[in-house]
Amino acid sequence: MNRFGAVMAVLLGFATAGAAAADQVARGSYLIRAAGCIGCHTDVKSGGAPLAGGRGLKTPFGIFYSPNITPHSETGIGEWSEQDFLDALRHGRRPDGSNYFPVFPYPSYTAMRAEDARAIKAYLFAQTPVARPNKAHDVAAPFSWRWTISLWKWLFFAPGPWQDQAGRDGQWNRGAYLVHALAHCSECHTARNFMGAMQPAGFLAGTVDGPDGELVPNITPDLETGIGDWNEADIVQLLRDGTKPDYDDVQGSMAEAIRDGLGHLNGQDLNAIANYLRTVPAIVHRVESRAKK
Repeated sequence: MNRFGAVMAVLLGFATAGAAAADQVARGSYLIRAAGCIGCHTDVKSGGAPLAGGRGLKTPFGIFYSPNITPHSETGIGEWSEQDFLDALRHGRRPDGSNYFPVFPYPSYTAMRAEDARAIKAYLFAQTPVARPNKAHDVAAPFSWRWTISLWKWLFFAPGPWQDQAGRDGQWNRGAYLVHALAHCSECHTARNFMGAMQPAGFLAGTVDGPDGELVPNITPDLETGIGDWNEADIVQLLRDGTKPDYDDVQGSMAEAIRDGLGHLNGQDLNAIANYLRTVPAIVHRVESRAKK
C-alpha cells in the first residue's frame, strides 16, 4: 500500500469510528428516555439544568435528592469509567465502593443489558457538563447509613442481567425487558415492605405509597381493580400521551414519566409493553386513598 492509500485507510478508520460513536449516542438518547433518567435527575421546579440532579423524592424514610449525572469532572460523573457506570446500574455500588440507596432503582436496572448501559453512558458523556454539587439527602439515622444497605442487599437484592424467556416471542420478551429493567415499572407500581423492598406478590398491583406519597394504580389485568378491561391500544395510548380509555388523563409522576420518557418510545416498544402487561398475573387489589378508607 502506498502512502496515499495508508492515509486514506486511516481517515476511513476515523470516519467509521466516528459514525459508530454517533450511533451509540443516538441509541443512548432513546434508551435514557426508556429508563426515565431525565425526569428523576432534573430539578424542574427550581429551574435546574437537565440531568444535573437536585430533584427531591419524598419517601417514608426521608427525602432523597438525585445526583448530578452530567459529565462534569468534579460535581458529576465525568471521571467515571465504564466499569464504574456498570457497577452503579447493576450492583448499586458507587465508585468509592459504598452503596447507593435503593431509591435509585438499581434493583430493576441490574437487569439492564450491558450494551444498553454503555449506550446510555455514551449519551450522558456527550452532554454539556454542569457544575452543580450534589445535595445531601434529608434522611435521619439509621436510614442514612449507607453500610446498612449491604444487609438490605443481602436480604432483597438479586443482581443479574435480563434473560429472555424461552417459548415466548420477541415482542413479549422485549416488553418484559422494558417493564422489568429499563422502564422499571415495578419500582412505582409495586407495594413495598417496612424496609422499603418491593413485595413480589404484589407485582404491578399498585400502592398508596408511591413516589412522593402518591397513589399508584393497579396495572395488572384484573377486571375489577386493574386494567383487565383495557385492550393493548388503550395501554399504548396512555403511554404515548397520558390519555386513559375514559378520556381522563394521568397526573403527577406518571404524567412526568410520559412527558420525559415513555411518550418518546417508538410504536414497536409501546406495543411490546402493552402486550406484556396483558399477560402478567392478574391481582385483585383496589388501590384507594387513605381518605376513603
